[in-house]
Amino acid sequence: MGNTFGRAFRVTTWGESHGDAVGAVIDGCPPRLTIDLAEIQRDLDRRRPGQSSLTTQRGEADQAQILSGVFDGLTLGTPIMIAVWNEDARGRDYEHLRHTYRPSHGDYTYQAKYGIRNWKGGGRASARETIGRVAAGAVARKLLETANGVEVLGYVKRVADLEGQVDPDTVALADVEATPVRCPDPAVAAVMIASIEQARKDGDSLGGVVEVVARNVPVGLGEPVFGKLEADLAAAMLSIPACKGFEIGSGLAGTRQTGSEHNDLFYNDAGRVRTRTNNSGGVQGGISNGENIVLRAAFKPTATIMRDQATVDDQGNEVVLQGRGRHDPCVLPRAVPIVEAMLALVLADHLLRQRGQVGDTG
Repeated sequence: MGNTFGRAFRVTTWGESHGDAVGAVIDGCPPRLTIDLAEIQRDLDRRRPGQSSLTTQRGEADQAQILSGVFDGLTLGTPIMIAVWNEDARGRDYEHLRHTYRPSHGDYTYQAKYGIRNWKGGGRASARETIGRVAAGAVARKLLETANGVEVLGYVKRVADLEGQVDPDTVALADVEATPVRCPDPAVAAVMIASIEQARKDGDSLGGVVEVVARNVPVGLGEPVFGKLEADLAAAMLSIPACKGFEIGSGLAGTRQTGSEHNDLFYNDAGRVRTRTNNSGGVQGGISNGENIVLRAAFKPTATIMRDQATVDDQGNEVVLQGRGRHDPCVLPRAVPIVEAMLALVLADHLLRQRGQVGDTG
């Protein structure tokens, strides 16, 4: 199974939704990097359930423990293991799914592939697996900040057909965290919140788009052919549960432009090569060009809804599934730190790979 991500900065996530614990093992992190557990916890708190009426009410504190790889607040260069213990697991709540396939979940395909599945909340197919990603992403974020001053910040760009107007070059964390929906456009955020709450009342769900920006990214990350930076970013984003689409820079909108409209023209900014526009999203020829990396990840409506749905059981019998349990009516607010984490993991991996190619000069 594909549980490990990255080549130089490698992350393996482990654990199931309603098992004893979930977490990650990070291998390849350089030694002597300062690690503050509070910084890891900050990102986990932004991902955890029960933070507002817009999220699932599963009661998890998601307190992280570092079990190895850190001594006196510094990384040792050995594998870092981070664990979060499940405190509000209720596997019995999923007994009705022991033999029934939930529409648009991985139940059927997982069973067909492996001949066995963990029906308690989906096991590894649950979004609770992303705790390990976020914890590891916090370490990657610290590496990027320390090495190059890289800043990674995500926000909700769109919920259903409601789209916020946000400038990725200037948006701040305080703007993102000002509302529970994590959209920095206050007027649109208020309507988003009302729409999500209405979807919950209706027993339904909504999807949307998370946009994320990485600032101060050095030139030269990525490879020109199979290791293109945007290709690895796409793989990272599309590995997130419920993510069904990826765009970078102008994305699909760029197909409506001519080359003369879309090209990012170069200029000399006090000895630094810059582009006057950023339709490329910070990546050209598969390699970072020093401009802000701006990408978007599209998330489908939450598959579990509180409505009766037609499905089949593992014997092929047609049955009706009655919606129940604790679920997000919209995954977007909690997806923001996950998208940030995956961007940070890709950049950290490529930063270390680039150091290995040209030598560590500082």
